[in-house]
Amino acid sequence: MDADRKEIFRYLGYGRAEPDEKMKDFVEDCVKELEQAVCTKYLSRTYPLKLLPDHEVDGGCFHVKSRHLSRSLKDCDQVIVFAATLGTGADHLIQRYNKIQVSRAVVLQAASAAMIEDYCNRICTSMKTALEQEKQYLRPRFSPGYGDFPLECQPNLLDALEAGKRIGIKLTDSYLMMPSKSVTAVMGISQKPGSCQVKGCEGCEATDCSYRRES
Repeated sequence: MDADRKEIFRYLGYGRAEPDEKMKDFVEDCVKELEQAVCTKYLSRTYPLKLLPDHEVDGGCFHVKSRHLSRSLKDCDQVIVFAATLGTGADHLIQRYNKIQVSRAVVLQAASAAMIEDYCNRICTSMKTALEQEKQYLRPRFSPGYGDFPLECQPNLLDALEAGKRIGIKLTDSYLMMPSKSVTAVMGISQKPGSCQVKGCEGCEATDCSYRRES
């Protein structure tokens, strides 16, 4: 496992500022401890896709009206439903340090956010490569909560993957995932070449977010 250090410092609010050596060393120490705690797992399943009028999306295991998702899935005829997690170890580590060393808990929170994103990117890169060998093309991840793709779709995606039983991802009453460092997403498969390089910030229209990654 790895975590992009620039992403960690972005989550910590550094922006373009350069952290000092003491802070860099502190982050490295936290990342090493986090690497011992996580247990990464993922699931994926492919469904037929129908893009209907008025921005309705029928993804086989979910049906939703979403202008942003419909646009992301343009020219696709299949959709991959995806879930990944760092496991409960990251949450337990952060909770422990919240009681005894809050500064370390804050860094671990940022590092685990960067780590799950890196893990998802690695998996999706592998999927993209495999599909291109079959002359098919993967579109970027699009998660519930982005744009107008509602969080209420979370149960459909997780149930379709049996994610609770298979990799331990459960939902709270407000549709938040436990373990907290977990991701669900859908990705279109198209017969037409297209970009698969868009990450979360670049695909999200919340341009005023203080944690937004700079282009």
